[in-house]
Amino acid sequence: MKRSVLLGLFVTASMLASTSFAADKPADLCDANIQTIDNAKGQLSANPELTQRAETSVAKAKALKAQGKIDDCIAETSQTIVELRKSTGTNN
Repeated sequence: MKRSVLLGLFVTASMLASTSFAADKPADLCDANIQTIDNAKGQLSANPELTQRAETSVAKAKALKAQGKIDDCIAETSQTIVELRKSTGTNN
């Protein structure tokens, strides 16, 4: 009985601690995705259409982030990163 109570307390404490550490993770992911797209712009100089798509996506993502729509920012940037990777043939 004592072991199960201690295990329950440990699991509960771990879950509470992990949520507090992950509180800023979505905003960090949005920023990281924006930075990834900005870094990829240098490789897109040969393709003006992709460069324009990347710039439009970054502008939209920054506007969504400013509005507090972090999930939409992540969705926008993630989709753009996938498109850029497909078009450039990189998978990392």
